[in-house]
Amino acid sequence: MWRSAGLAGDAQKAETKEEFVKVKRRDLERLTTEVMQLRDFLPKIVNGDILGTFQKLDAIESNLEKKEEEIEQLRMDCEHFRARLETAQADCMREKKEKLDLRQQLNEAKQQLLQQAEYCTEMGAAVCTLLWGVSSSEEAVKSILGGSKAVKFFTITAQTMESFVKSLSEDMKQQDLDSEENQFVLALAGIVTNVAALACGREFLVSSSRELLDTMMHLLGDMKPGLCNKFKVLMLMSLYNVSINMKGLKYISESPGFIPLLWWLLNDPDTEVCLHTLRLLQSVLLEPEVLARSGAEVRETLPLQRIIALSHSRHAELQALAKELLEDLKIFDYEA
Repeated sequence: MWRSAGLAGDAQKAETKEEFVKVKRRDLERLTTEVMQLRDFLPKIVNGDILGTFQKLDAIESNLEKKEEEIEQLRMDCEHFRARLETAQADCMREKKEKLDLRQQLNEAKQQLLQQAEYCTEMGAAVCTLLWGVSSSEEAVKSILGGSKAVKFFTITAQTMESFVKSLSEDMKQQDLDSEENQFVLALAGIVTNVAALACGREFLVSSSRELLDTMMHLLGDMKPGLCNKFKVLMLMSLYNVSINMKGLKYISESPGFIPLLWWLLNDPDTEVCLHTLRLLQSVLLEPEVLARSGAEVRETLPLQRIIALSHSRHAELQALAKELLEDLKIFDYEA
């Protein structure tokens, strides 16, 4: 027991020695003074800096919160716009696919329409060529005119002729005589010529198909010289046949621009066109009533030199007709 107590006392003395430091009084007083000064001045310095720092920190935290809110809002906007973009892209892809499908359908429809047009043209050319041959029979013409579709047929004929002439290229040098389109309109013009060759046919055309007569005169003035000569000849033959009918002659001769049209056609380089133009002109001039009405215009505008030139043509029939017409024109006091 005694030994243990002695050991405890020694330990306590050791601890006591460790708790104290031996310092000079002067140093202690100086240290004490510095500590007191620090206690007076440090709070003033530290408190001001800390207050400013805390204020700055609050401002930074406030700005940071605002920035975080803005970033969150931007993130939400970005997600919104991304969703809209994905939707728009999906719509765009769908529309592209729909357009491709529609373009394919359109191309298929165009191809089908082209095939149908070619088929209709071929069928029309074949049927009208057959009808052209049949229409040389008077009984056949009477049957055609007696049908319920006669007026409609000649209306479609006028429309087809006009469409054909509009389709001709501006720079076309010559017409493909073997094309289905050309055969189609030639057959239609041939049918009209054969119908107009009969008295009943002339009466029908003047009474019920004046649109066709107007169209033919209009097309003769639209086509360039030297182009579609056979088509021109057939239309001139039709108009000549119609002019045999008194009402037909009156209607044709009173049509606006008819006399200038004849002068225009007389300058065509094709002899057949000139020949049938002279025949139509002669038919007009030989009718006193028409001559009385149009004589002044004929006298003032007649291309006499052109007719004289045609009277020296190598084409025998054209030469003879031009000379005959010059004799008829002496009523205007012209000298050949």
